[in-house]
Amino acid sequence: MKVTGGLSIKLFADGAKVEEMKEAYRCGLVKGFTTNPTLMRKAGVTQYEAFAKEVLKEITDLPISFEVFSDDFDEMEREARIIASWGSNVNIKIPITNTKGESSVPLIKRLSHCGLSLNVTAILTLEQVRMVAESLSQDTYNIVSVFAGRIADTGRDPMPYMKEAVSILKAKPKTELLWASPRELLNIFQAEECGCHIITLLPDILKKLPLVGKDLAQLSLETVQMFHRDGQSVGFSI
Repeated sequence: MKVTGGLSIKLFADGAKVEEMKEAYRCGLVKGFTTNPTLMRKAGVTQYEAFAKEVLKEITDLPISFEVFSDDFDEMEREARIIASWGSNVNIKIPITNTKGESSVPLIKRLSHCGLSLNVTAILTLEQVRMVAESLSQDTYNIVSVFAGRIADTGRDPMPYMKEAVSILKAKPKTELLWASPRELLNIFQAEECGCHIITLLPDILKKLPLVGKDLAQLSLETVQMFHRDGQSVGFSI
């Protein structure tokens, strides 16, 4: 696949449909996986642990993130320790705050220094990145997920934020920065330019990877052909 040539950024598949995850794994293009409760709800998952263990039967050698779902920090910790027991390749996703806006940093520090690999999620500010960087252990593999796509949704350019986040995380060489919530294929190249280690891609964006480097004149022709074909298929007339 052209997109991997010359790029150092790792592609992670984002989703919760078991067969799509297994197919992405078998194709060998992605280097890890992320999930979250919202994606699971959309995919019709009702048994969290059964879903996770089914996925982990096949995906044993790539990082895969599963998120806690409690809003109480003591309960989050209990869930995190259970999730950690599911596999050595599991990262536990911990949101940067609970729904009341209370910081998860004390929990993040406690779990990280107990040797658990985390994926700290729902980050949108550089101050949050700094607090997380200070709390993570030097000795564990962790992911810091900054929602660049949501930053862009507010009319802000996410690239300066992501470049600064890369700089902040240099102090923790085992921790990787993840560009979360991408909106288009171009974001892969923007994330690469910023120095991000990982970008997550939903299946719809993964399917667009063959378009990378495609001749624009040919794409123009194919677009005209699509419009013509679709117009004929519904029998439009004027």
